[in-house]
Amino acid sequence: MTPPMFPWQESAWQQLQQLRERLPHAILFHGAEGIGKTFFAERFAQSLLCQSPVAGGHPCGRCDSCGWFSQYSHPDYRRVRPELLDESEAGEGEEGEPAETKKSKSTKAPSKEIKIDQIRALADFMNISTHRQGMRVILLYPAEALNTAAANALLKTLEEPPPATMFLLVSNNIERLLPTILSRCRKFALAMPAPEQALAWLKEQGVDDADVWLAEQGGAPLAAYALAQSEVREVMDEFLRTLAHPGVETALKTADRMQKMPLNELVAWMQRWLYDMFSLKLAERIRYYPRYRREIGALAERVRMDDLLRVLKSVKERRAVADHPLSAKLFIEDMLLDYASLFTDSR
Repeated sequence: MTPPMFPWQESAWQQLQQLRERLPHAILFHGAEGIGKTFFAERFAQSLLCQSPVAGGHPCGRCDSCGWFSQYSHPDYRRVRPELLDESEAGEGEEGEPAETKKSKSTKAPSKEIKIDQIRALADFMNISTHRQGMRVILLYPAEALNTAAANALLKTLEEPPPATMFLLVSNNIERLLPTILSRCRKFALAMPAPEQALAWLKEQGVDDADVWLAEQGGAPLAAYALAQSEVREVMDEFLRTLAHPGVETALKTADRMQKMPLNELVAWMQRWLYDMFSLKLAERIRYYPRYRREIGALAERVRMDDLLRVLKSVKERRAVADHPLSAKLFIEDMLLDYASLFTDSR
């Protein structure tokens, strides 16, 4: 059976059905990370291939096509994503996609990019007849993982799409995509769910302190659920305590202890902390870390707005290169020392 749709996606699904009357050759689903975009796109792909769609255009979950789809063996469906997602042993990804737990026989680290060879491999798939003279569907995510060569190769296909072929792209950040790719896709935005819906869903999943997890993930319920099930909470709290008590010695010790942590997570935690400080100074509001309101408030009083904006900008730049640092320890040291300078200079 096909799993039920997330409750906050029902209205978007109804809007999507209107496209069935005149389907474009490519749809780009975009929105915030952690709201279920990939699950939504996969469900649409399944519905396009389903032999007996039910009311509302949903896949029936019982026909041969749905059975093949659930096992990722449908002859007219291909999924293109970075090797890292294929290598993951997680039961389910951040965006709710079905897991594949294929183990790589190579000792090389799986790529975080979508490579040109993966796009070229679609040529044979697109040049053969479809099963039962139906449609073929290609799902690609996250689209911003396309490297330059792969993006250019995909663009050529989107410019001259094969008949009876539907491309479904998913992106967390469409600003990172080539304008020429954007211009050849029908863009379909998926909104962040209302806080009440997200909280209700998290509580149904048995998540304790659902409001805390949801706030720390900016309102994204699947990201909040994933974090609640992970073992990084203690590490995150230790890092946030470091931010609450900035200093040179603290920065150096923290960098030594956390150099094996995924750097993009550390940068994201700091970026949210700084945003809360900025928001508190500007509008007296806390979005991400209400548990640390007292600490953030005390720090906000000590920092100048122009200095805070400078560090916010530098953290944003660091996030862009966090996947490829020359030295993780030095990367963290530099980031935390830059942050600590906010309060050293203000004394």
